[in-house]
Amino acid sequence: MSIKLHVPDMSCGHCKASIITAVEGADPLAELTFDMDARHVEIDSDIDLGDLTVLLKDAGFAATAL
Repeated sequence: MSIKLHVPDMSCGHCKASIITAVEGADPLAELTFDMDARHVEIDSDIDLGDLTVLLKDAGFAATAL
């Protein structure tokens, strides 16, 4: 399942790395695609939207579905 999220506080490579670490920690097979300028991330994973937003919140990033 692919979910696209807006992550307003994502602004740099460190943010990107933190998000990758959080998501891949829960699903090592997840695929992430970033649009840093728009602050969007598309996540292809078996993790559902609710769990993804909790993972990102725990990593310090509020996220909303697009």
